[in-house]
Amino acid sequence: MTFEPADLAAMERALALAEAAGAAGDVPVGAVVTDAAGSVIGEGCNLREATHDPTAHAEIVALRQAAASLGSWNLEGCTLVVSLEPCVMCAGAVLQSRISRLVFGAWDEKAGAAGSVYDVVRDRRLPYRAEVVAGVREDEASALLRAFFDVRR
Repeated sequence: MTFEPADLAAMERALALAEAAGAAGDVPVGAVVTDAAGSVIGEGCNLREATHDPTAHAEIVALRQAAASLGSWNLEGCTLVVSLEPCVMCAGAVLQSRISRLVFGAWDEKAGAAGSVYDVVRDRRLPYRAEVVAGVREDEASALLRAFFDVRR
């Protein structure tokens, strides 16, 4: 499958952020928000362990930074690139922020909400939906997660 160069570049940064999260003892997930021109306006990694905040998922951290950068909660026209398929909470945040595109690497077969377990971001019953591009650098994103959890099991 062929992916957009801008998505690949943003995923490169998301994977670097994921590595940093893993090195700090948190689940290795990284996220980047780009504007319509492809410029990074927000980024983050999982910070739940560091902040003791159950909502400090990489996507939430990146969305908050992007909203602050734009001075608006409405991120329509923006893309969220994340190393792991978002959970239900993060999928809800994607919809609430009006993110237009969601790009992710690894599927989350236990808690994913963008096509694996649930498909919240494309649910026709909801008033807003996002385009989804899955599997960008999936092998690398999956390997980071596998290595992290192998050490802990």
